[in-house]
Amino acid sequence: MKIIEVIADVSYQDIITTIADQHDVRDCWMGPKGEDGRRMIRLILGDKKRQEVLDALQGALGNSAKAKIVVMAAEAVLPRVEINGDKPSVQTAAGTTTREELYNNIEKGARLNSTYVILVVLSTIVVAIGLLADNVAVVIGAMVIAPLLGPNIALALATAMGDTELIWKSLKTGAVGLFVALGLSILIGKLWHLNFDSQELLARTDVGLDSMALALASGAAAVLSLSTGLPSVLVGVMVAVALLPPTATMGLMLGAGKMESAMGAALLLAVNVVCVNLSAKVTFLARGIKPRTGLEKQKARQSMTTYIVFWVVSLLILGVAIYLRHHTLP
Repeated sequence: MKIIEVIADVSYQDIITTIADQHDVRDCWMGPKGEDGRRMIRLILGDKKRQEVLDALQGALGNSAKAKIVVMAAEAVLPRVEINGDKPSVQTAAGTTTREELYNNIEKGARLNSTYVILVVLSTIVVAIGLLADNVAVVIGAMVIAPLLGPNIALALATAMGDTELIWKSLKTGAVGLFVALGLSILIGKLWHLNFDSQELLARTDVGLDSMALALASGAAAVLSLSTGLPSVLVGVMVAVALLPPTATMGLMLGAGKMESAMGAALLLAVNVVCVNLSAKVTFLARGIKPRTGLEKQKARQSMTTYIVFWVVSLLILGVAIYLRHHTLP
């Protein structure tokens, strides 16, 4: 259940209540008229109709500069909804997150600020220690921080929405995160003696087709968890397809002068990035995540097609590189 609060001029009152009636909104109530001529109207509704109601409200209030729409969570609603006077209905766990809520949640991961850079630095230090000490628990701890996953998911959403500004923001944030993690890892690799018996370290220097399948599945799971309102699933995704360990491994190996191992880690990192973006984009498309207006939808279709083709071609090239690496190296 969610509460949609609409603050608009009183002239829109009838339009808003009509929208509520048309979509069988569970409850609708109005506050007093304010001194500025606006009135607050609240609608309470479940997941099923929320996107339709939000689209209808945005279409009706699009010409009003003073109108505001706020979506708020309702932790519990009593009495519970009943179906045909029978037992209370049970909301399934797989709810649906609206386009606007999804954007708000994912866009945060694409913000380039001091907190993001600090998280990248700290998680790089943690994962480097875990890799060098061959400590799987420490490596997993760094994976859960997962600052590099956010910009990649945001990039997938941006192309699905045709949002050019978010595309460039995601690319910039992701690039800065990778360069900071790589640079710090190279420095650590030069200053510390590497433990080449570490299985955690060596595991990130090899990549196979199973790595592709894992990254594709994890990218799709990430989008499904966000679009269905189950963010707890993201923890498993962060561990399964973490981008930081191969980045740190590449930097450590470069710092130690082990170019062959560094190339293996770079290939694993590239596979993870490409697969996460490709599967996330396809999942957004399958879930019907798209802009509201016709012009925005056209832009989104163009960007989605371009980016899917780009990532598919990249994946094919990486597949050939993996095959050649396994069949040409001794």
